Amino acid sequence: MNWPSWLPIRQDLRSLSPYGAPQVPAQAFLNTNENPYSPSAKLQIAITTAVSEISSQLNRYPDRDAERLRSKLAAYINDSNSTRFTHNNLWVANGSNEVIQSIFLAFGHGKALGFSPSYSMHSLIARVSNTVWIDGNRNSDFSLNVAEAISQIEINKPTLTFITTPNNPTGGAVAIVDIAKIADAVKAVSGLLIIDEAYAEFSEQTSAVTLIPDCPHVVVIRTMSKAFAFAGARVGYLVADHKVIDAMLIVRLPYHLSSITQAVAEVALDFKEELLAGVDAIIESRNKMITALTGLGLTTIDSDANFILFAGFAQDATQLWSDLLKKGVLIRDVGVSGYLRVTIGNEAENDLFISALKELI
Repeated sequence: MNWPSWLPIRQDLRSLSPYGAPQVPAQAFLNTNENPYSPSAKLQIAITTAVSEISSQLNRYPDRDAERLRSKLAAYINDSNSTRFTHNNLWVANGSNEVIQSIFLAFGHGKALGFSPSYSMHSLIARVSNTVWIDGNRNSDFSLNVAEAISQIEINKPTLTFITTPNNPTGGAVAIVDIAKIADAVKAVSGLLIIDEAYAEFSEQTSAVTLIPDCPHVVVIRTMSKAFAFAGARVGYLVADHKVIDAMLIVRLPYHLSSITQAVAEVALDFKEELLAGVDAIIESRNKMITALTGLGLTTIDSDANFILFAGFAQDATQLWSDLLKKGVLIRDVGVSGYLRVTIGNEAENDLFISALKELI
């Protein structure tokens, strides 16, 4: 960015660029890992009714602590993982990125460690919040090297250690037994282990929320954007020991979660069986997409998420991305040399992507 001399922007922000995927016209939007299935007509009516009911109270501030929504989220997590959390173990925000930012506001002294390539907002928010960020490395196949991760924890002694599982942008998941080993290493240096599980519902791996009762230094980030097909509503949350939640309440902005957001999120949780049924369809489509890509002679990275990282094409990744866009298909150049990432869309979008790819490679 070329900043004017009169603007007193912080020196450490001058070289940074805003996060964001291209928002350009296309026939198939397969670049931001959105769920391709719109809310059903029945769910749309329920949301409209909820908004109508809350609209008469918009002159009043929302429930500052969103206790009813937090209780419903706790029930959802308990049903999925045989846990016994209450609303005191949940905190909700405007998308998981606000959750991440609040974690740094509360605990971002010292150093933060993550393992690249991974979700870029972790390191960006660290830098914005004046937290020293350390880029740990992964294996050549993008899997997490647990022994190396533990070694880097022991050497750097980070206050915050981030593990993304399933990992974005690569798609691989970390087994719970390995997360437990990393949690032990983090405990030994008196840090917090932050597990970003934005894509957990697409994976068969056991959730790290099951570690929290015995490991209060483990914090799990979740979102309703992906599996719940609720990206436009902006609802993210974390599951943690109640003392972590207490710290979140200190750094949160007053009344940060609107009455409308809380109301529509509660409706979505009431329709969770319907919404999560779409997860199975996406997993089936993911498997078909992997078969199609490998059938074209391309290489795919094992994915437990709703996207696939692939390579093996002759063109420069940026050039192939551009050529696909010309054919109406928008995917993601995630900055990993020789790779592109495609989100699993609906059947028509997936077919258009494969058809365009066949013509280009």
